[in-house]
Amino acid sequence: MSTSSIPAIFRPAPEDEPEDVLFNSLYGLRSIELNRPKQLNSLNGSMIRKIVPRLLEWQKSDMANVIVMKGAGEKAFCAGGDVKALALANQKGPEGQKWSTGYFELEYKLNHLVATYPKPYVAFMDGITMGGGVGLSIHAPIRIATERTLFAMPETTIGFFPDVGASFFLPRMAGATGTYLALTSDRLKGVNTLYAGVATHYLHSSSLPALESRLAELRFRDYDDMPKRLQVISATIDEFATGLPHDEPMLLAGELRRAVDRCFDQDSVTAILQALERETQSDNGDVAAWATRTIRTLHERSPTSVYVALRQMRIGRSWTIAETFKREHQMAAQFMRHPDFTEGVSALLIRKDKTRPKWQPATLEDIRPEDNVSERFFEKPEGVEELTLLNNEDYWEYPYRQFGMPSEHDVEKVVTEKATTPGEVLRHFAVQTRAKQGVTEVVQEILARKTYVNAEGLAVWQN
Repeated sequence: MSTSSIPAIFRPAPEDEPEDVLFNSLYGLRSIELNRPKQLNSLNGSMIRKIVPRLLEWQKSDMANVIVMKGAGEKAFCAGGDVKALALANQKGPEGQKWSTGYFELEYKLNHLVATYPKPYVAFMDGITMGGGVGLSIHAPIRIATERTLFAMPETTIGFFPDVGASFFLPRMAGATGTYLALTSDRLKGVNTLYAGVATHYLHSSSLPALESRLAELRFRDYDDMPKRLQVISATIDEFATGLPHDEPMLLAGELRRAVDRCFDQDSVTAILQALERETQSDNGDVAAWATRTIRTLHERSPTSVYVALRQMRIGRSWTIAETFKREHQMAAQFMRHPDFTEGVSALLIRKDKTRPKWQPATLEDIRPEDNVSERFFEKPEGVEELTLLNNEDYWEYPYRQFGMPSEHDVEKVVTEKATTPGEVLRHFAVQTRAKQGVTEVVQEILARKTYVNAEGLAVWQN
């Protein structure tokens, strides 16, 4: 792609680092390797300015069949955006805040391009996958977790909000799990990212190089549409599956999952805290301990971020993918002007204080309902233009959800539309997904939590 055809903001800048992203071509495979292992492959403007032109070039190439996004080293896929650079810039005042907002313009344009990319895009979520790394992976139709995967949206920890499209993907997670992950910044490890629907496949990390070579050999017919190509890729990935770890039980399951839904389905922070307080009296020791820990966690987070994130989870479900990034760009600009982001990043990542950041307001209790503390973050900030995306593609739901785990809605539909036993439900999804790894475990958990067996031995759905 000629330099003149690249959008101006993605042209090389004087401060760009050499080789912070590596590109490789092997037969029909095109790979992007984030190459800042010492910084846990944290994403910066220099990297985005290299990635976007390549993706735009490859989407026009008949030779490029599959795109793989991965990270260098064994620790991280991508631990997030380079928030330290943003906090340091914000300390310089309005000009620095404008520069920081410009970074999010770059990032969200890239995220939307990934979410609407017209060719198969596979994310290797091997290692730490947080924040900006989630934006490079969660919108992909194929997302591979490994035993080293560590997923989180940790923004409320640093005085920010769950971004990179979290307004779209978190509210669409099962029950209240997305709201729970958004407010608490809690982490999912290894195979639990598959169970929760964050990943679509699970492999051992040692299998990834061989898989990459195998993907390079795939050939598609010109008339194969995207679902057909993704089906071939999914089946190819399954060839490398070696089973799920038996020492990692499903985390968000059973009584704990019921408690998550009871607490985080509430529509105010106060109501969530009250519900958690009731759970501390649960006869289930694990649930009581979780509730006590979660109350403490919420009080450690930025109060403003917690309030904003809750409203975001409630209204983001009605946003399209394009609207999501436009709205989040405005929200990010507001946060760059709020003291909590700079203070949170400075305290935790620059000064590395052992004390709690000095949030403004200081505590959840300092915020009254009538303060409407979250309102300003959903308003268009003065001097910030609406985000212009790289294409006009848009949708209300992820178009290739069938390559992930069955959802509760999927299971409910089978149970309610067909008179069937639990065993028949399991067989239905086994056939539908070609015995895909993890499907049986996920469907069994949903059946155990959401159905009972009547006198005829049939599964009955209960809300």
